[in-house]
Amino acid sequence: MSLFSDNIRALRVKSKISQEKLAEHLQITRGRYVKYEDGTSEAPYEILKKIAYHFHISIDLLLSVDIRKIDFQDLINLENNRIILPIQIEPNGDNSIEIVTQKVKAGYLSGYADPEYIESLQQISLPFLGSGKHRGFPVEGDSMPPHEEGSIIVGRYVENIGQVQDGKTYILITKNHGMVYKRLNKNKKNALVLESDNRFYPNYEVKFSEILEIWEFQCNIGRNDNKQPLTEIESLKEILLELKREVSEIKENTIN
Repeated sequence: MSLFSDNIRALRVKSKISQEKLAEHLQITRGRYVKYEDGTSEAPYEILKKIAYHFHISIDLLLSVDIRKIDFQDLINLENNRIILPIQIEPNGDNSIEIVTQKVKAGYLSGYADPEYIESLQQISLPFLGSGKHRGFPVEGDSMPPHEEGSIIVGRYVENIGQVQDGKTYILITKNHGMVYKRLNKNKKNALVLESDNRFYPNYEVKFSEILEIWEFQCNIGRNDNKQPLTEIESLKEILLELKREVSEIKENTIN
């Protein structure tokens, strides 16, 4: 038996559909389907796609997560049957905000679709954020000032890449680069361009196929109250204001 076999049996039973009826939906014989459910045969990619589409669940979850442990009322079902996102619900019905701390960050890439992993994360509530699914991620490095290492970026889940707005900041979860916080642009075909506000770090591209999750910046939770250094434009404004004050003083002295 395999995890996949257990999953499709659990999904079929939960849906109250017979093996014969499900086989009809998949356009295969019952005998062929039974082999997938009892683990004596592996389903090819085309059948995996059909099963995933039929049950409105991602292939990733079918193969890697024990569906029997999932309460389907605590999931977000996204468009195009692309993925089901595990969430935590507060007693009043609101979504909790899971916080991915530095301590558990390394495990997020493999646990992002695992309800048990998500349930183990620390949780907070920020009612002012409004609707949508939110999650907190740790800032690492100095590529995105003024957000400093050790603070938490709270992001709202983006359901599809088409919702990404050029020039805005996002937490990106990718297969090859892990978890990053960058400014995104869609000016490349089938890829996003990732930009750092710290110009020391060069831009780079990430293909759509490498992206696991995208979270749009909503707020920052930090402990630093240091005064931010002036930008070049702000410094110029300060100089002009100082000149204006000096000119006003000269005029007043001349009149007097």
